[in-house]
Amino acid sequence: MGRIFLAWAALAAIAAAACGAADRRPPARSTVRVAAASDLNAAMGDVIARFSAAHAVDVSVSYGSSGTLYAQLLNRAPFDIFFSADAEYARQLAARGFASPGSDFVYAIGRLALWVKRESPIDVEHEGLQALAAASVAHVSIANPQHAPYGRAAVAALRWAHVDERVQPKLVFGENVAQALQFAETGAADAAIVARSLVSAPAVQNRGRWLAIPAEAHPRLEQRGVVLENASDPQAARAFRDFILGGDGRAILEQYGFLLPGR
Repeated sequence: MGRIFLAWAALAAIAAAACGAADRRPPARSTVRVAAASDLNAAMGDVIARFSAAHAVDVSVSYGSSGTLYAQLLNRAPFDIFFSADAEYARQLAARGFASPGSDFVYAIGRLALWVKRESPIDVEHEGLQALAAASVAHVSIANPQHAPYGRAAVAALRWAHVDERVQPKLVFGENVAQALQFAETGAADAAIVARSLVSAPAVQNRGRWLAIPAEAHPRLEQRGVVLENASDPQAARAFRDFILGGDGRAILEQYGFLLPGR
C-alpha cells in the first residue's frame, strides 16, 4: 500500500508540475489578416513592428490596388481588415454588408509625388510636371487608373498641369502604385507619379529625387478602412485599427508623408 501511495503521489506531483509549466507558457497569439492599398507598403512594416511588440497579435498583409482588393473582398477573400486608398471602396463594403457595423474609419489623406532616379537629367525640382512633356522623356509610369486611386489622381494632376495631352502617349501603367514606382526604379520608365508615402521610405529616398505635387492638383485622396464582417478575430482586428488611429500609428503615417484626418 505504501508503494502504491508513493506512486500516486509521484503522479500527482508530475501533474501539478505540468500544470504549472502550462500556466507559465506565453498566451497564444492571434493573427490579423490585412488587405492594404499599395501606398502603405513602406509605412505598414513600421506600424506592424510597433503594434506586435505591444500586443499578442501577429499581422499578415497582402498589398494591391484598392480596386483589386475590393473585388477580392466582394468574393469573400479571407481578410479581417481592409485599408483602402479610396474611401468609396470602404463605403461600398459597408453598404453591402461586408463590413462589421460601425467599424469604418478614416486613417489618412494620401499625397502625390513626382519621382525620378537620382542620376536622371529630368529637372523635377524646378520644372515639376511640365518636365514630363519634354521629348527626352519617353515613358512615365502611374498606377492603372481603372482600379487604383493614385492612378486616377495622377491623371488629374497631369490635366491640372496642362500636360495631359502631351504626356498621355508616354504613360505606362503599373498594376498598383508600388509597381508604378518600381518601373521608374528599374529604368522601365523615366519618371513616376506615385504616392508620397512610398518615396518617403529611406531606401527609396537614397535612390531618387522627388517633388510633392500640390493637393489642389487632384481630388482629395481620403483613405478609409473597415473591419470585415467575416473577420476571424474581430477583437484583434479592432485592436489593430485602434492602434493605427492612436498616437503611435498616426506618428508613423505622418512620418511617411500622409496627412492626418483632423489636421
